[in-house]
Amino acid sequence: MQELKVRDFNLNLLHFDETGLIPGVVQAPSGEVRMVGYLNREALEITLSSGFVTFWSRSRQTLWTKGEGSGNRLKLVEVRADCDSDCLLIIAQPVGPTCHRGTDSCFDVEGSLPTTATTLPWLDQLETLLKNRKATESLTGSYTQKLFAQGTDRIAKKVVEEAGEVILAAKNHERQTTAKNRDDLLGEAADLLFHLELLLVERGVSLHDVVRLLKARHSDRGGS
Repeated sequence: MQELKVRDFNLNLLHFDETGLIPGVVQAPSGEVRMVGYLNREALEITLSSGFVTFWSRSRQTLWTKGEGSGNRLKLVEVRADCDSDCLLIIAQPVGPTCHRGTDSCFDVEGSLPTTATTLPWLDQLETLLKNRKATESLTGSYTQKLFAQGTDRIAKKVVEEAGEVILAAKNHERQTTAKNRDDLLGEAADLLFHLELLLVERGVSLHDVVRLLKARHSDRGGS
């Protein structure tokens, strides 16, 4: 379990409203906003002690832990208060979809978000899965565990192999733009991305590090 971080506020200095509540914005480690809920002091204390995000239901007038029925819990990572200490940012690792409609985020309304806002955060979940597989590496385990056990050289070779397959698939798609060739290209690209993320995890770095570098380069070059 990740080390819990509670910073930027003293529980006794928080400003709960006249009904004893404070809003909490739940954000995944990838940066995606998942939901907004309200906490009273007891809900916050339970959240901090249990490691699972717990709210106060204004409609039912009772405490409820997110996912207690569905299993789609929010594993607490970090809590921060805003500058006025009257709103919380709750960073949590989602286990499954967060919204009762089955979507990842309560803000995933059709047409309101670009596709990347709802699909790319899954790469963060993939990274977490790969880290868990690496922690239990085994020569007789899954395909991923076997690759981790064989080390960097073997994983790097797979990245090279998959990159070659992507190039071939792209050339086939260039020659003949069919649905099959498009699916082949997407499949090979998915394989490449999977093995690249696996290599990054093997070397102890994150895809987020890569994204930060790309953003820094973009800024340094004036957005070019």
